[in-house]
Formats: sequence, structure tokens, C-alpha cells
Amino acid sequence: MSSEPVLSKDPTLDVEAAYFAAGAELVIGVDEVGRGAIAGPVAVGAYAVLAGTREFPVGLRDSKLLSEKRRDALYPLVREWGTGAVGFASAEEIDAHGITAMLAAAARRALLALHHAGVPVERAVIILDGSHDWLSPVLKHPLDVRTRVGADRACASVAAASVLAKVERDLLMRDAHEEHPDYAWASNKGYGAKAHYEGIASAGLTELHRTSWIKLPVTAQD
Repeated sequence: MSSEPVLSKDPTLDVEAAYFAAGAELVIGVDEVGRGAIAGPVAVGAYAVLAGTREFPVGLRDSKLLSEKRRDALYPLVREWGTGAVGFASAEEIDAHGITAMLAAAARRALLALHHAGVPVERAVIILDGSHDWLSPVLKHPLDVRTRVGADRACASVAAASVLAKVERDLLMRDAHEEHPDYAWASNKGYGAKAHYEGIASAGLTELHRTSWIKLPVTAQD
């Protein structure tokens, strides 16, 4: 029998509470969506939770563990719970500068939006999902960034950020589908599904494709 611990799918505020107990005024959870897509932007959500917060929307989870219907239902509840923002970086920017740099740029844009909304970002502990701090190198002023593997499942602030980013990016891709219906973006949201590649083969690439990510088949010359 495996001795590996079983990770709960339901987040808590335990991690945030520990930072509050250590003196933090607020915690900002950060998570990305669309990193592996071949079309559309990458989106990074940032969600602020204030000290003293003890509850969060019922059913909140990492966006990857929720159906589209459930994410859409949770979205307004998450918006009402606290203050969040989503930053984007375009396919053109990703092609020009690389995905890691554009993850950081999108996160910085989300944090700036929080700042403009009156959130004291400079006094926050920022929980970044994963093991690599890709955010700090692009910050003009150092922030207290803490990486945490599995934060999107464990921390309600990060789960909230993931829901905001996923719902808002999905909406962009559904809208893009109306203009470019050949790629089935309404269902695949820009990821490399079979129907998406079939669309590329028949209709070519659009300005929303990450062209440096897509290997097109070599065709024989006449």
C-alpha cells in the first residue's frame, strides 16, 4: 500500500491563515491558465484575501477540477468574495519573448490592476503556484513572493485566481471562435485538439496562433 499522502481536492485558508498569524496584512494568490495552448493568450489571475477572512465560496476548487458549467456559476461568487484581477499576454508577445517571460508580464499586469483597485500589493504575501518563481525577475520593486507546489488545490486564494483566469480566458476564446469558426475554439479554447489542428490544415494560421509553437507538415512542391 502506498504511503504517499492523499491531497485533498478542496482548498482551505490554512496557508493564508499561517501568513496572517505571522503578520501579513493580506495574501494574494496567483495562478496561470493557457500556458500550453497553441492559440490565444496566456492568462494569469491574482486574487487578494485580507487578514481575518475565514470563509470562501462553497465549491471553490482549482479551475482544472471544475466543469465549465460549475466554473461559470462560481465566477460571480468569486468576484463578490474579494478583489481579483486577470492579466493577459498575447500570442504575438509569446512568440516574440517566450512563454515564461509572458507569464511574468501577465502576472505583473494583474498585480498592477489590483494596485489600481486600491489593494496594497507591496504589503502582501504572494503565493505563486508551482516550484519556480517566474514573477520576481520582472518586478520593478521586490515583492514577497512564495512558491508552493499544489497551491492551486491547497489555497483558496490561488484557487480563486485560477477560476477568474480560466473563465475570462475561456470567454475570450469563445468570442474568438465567432470570428474564426474553423478551429473549434469554443470547445478546445485554443489547445491542440484534433479539430484545432484540422482547422489549421484547412484554413491556415490566424493572428491568435502562437506560430512558433506549431509545426506544420512539409508539403511537396509542384
